[in-house]
Amino acid sequence: MAYEVLIFEDNARLRQSLEILLNDENLFHVAGAFPDCDKADRQVEKHNADLVVMDIDMPGIGGVEGVKRIKNTNPEVKVVMHTMFDDDNRIFDSICAGADGYLLKNTSPLQLVNALQEVMNGGAPMSPFVAHKVFQHFRQRKSDAEQFNLTNRETEILDLLVKGNSYKMIADKTNVSIDTVKKHLQNIYHKLHVNCGTEAVAKALKHRIVNPD
Repeated sequence: MAYEVLIFEDNARLRQSLEILLNDENLFHVAGAFPDCDKADRQVEKHNADLVVMDIDMPGIGGVEGVKRIKNTNPEVKVVMHTMFDDDNRIFDSICAGADGYLLKNTSPLQLVNALQEVMNGGAPMSPFVAHKVFQHFRQRKSDAEQFNLTNRETEILDLLVKGNSYKMIADKTNVSIDTVKKHLQNIYHKLHVNCGTEAVAKALKHRIVNPD
């Protein structure tokens, strides 16, 4: 069954192009496309959306606030930012608001579709330039990972989560079962005082909890 997708993009031409690209009825079905996200939380509920593709700079409340509202009412819905902006504040504001991925608009159509599939499989896709910015942020901060008391295995799993790996991919790379990965993640969430993977990634970005290299 195709995932139900909503698009929030104020550029009418790009909005139409995204609808055509994603509305394949196989992987994705575009349930709605809107020029602003002022009612994003209600539209997500109305259309029973699984995935949101969200611009940042739109009329009204804008994409960052739109993500916050969606995640406050529908935390299980995946939100991927699709934007021209690559400055640090926009990136980290979006991730901390709950975004599950951050892609620049120069991402090719094939890469965009692959990234959206990845996020629905538990990953956290980022454009290479954005990932570089994140790693730069890591390097510029003094590490305070020790305060969280993560074990080596928990740190390894958190590192893989931050880099966009799904539960299955983490299990394969660490040679453990998916259930074991989930148990480790529960322990990680408890130690980081967060409730979900998105919040764990945001905290790992805020603090240098994992080695970016």
